[in-house]
Amino acid sequence: MTDRSEMFDRLKGLIEPFNKKGTEVSEATTFAGDLEWDSLTVMDFVAEVEDSFDIIISMNLQAEIETVGQLVDAVTKLTAA
Repeated sequence: MTDRSEMFDRLKGLIEPFNKKGTEVSEATTFAGDLEWDSLTVMDFVAEVEDSFDIIISMNLQAEIETVGQLVDAVTKLTAA
């Protein structure tokens, strides 16, 4: 079981290759607004997260995740299940 800060650090590491603008990533960072990701980038990133944590993030859950903090919560919950 990883704690929240470890999960944030792992996800931040996964975000880096997709962070073309070099945006400072925090829990409040939004994928669409701050990182300016299009749907293809989001799909590639979600696949990376799923592979890294061996989880499946449903389309419904993806639609609810707008910030890095929300992603940390979702992945933490999915990996604990």
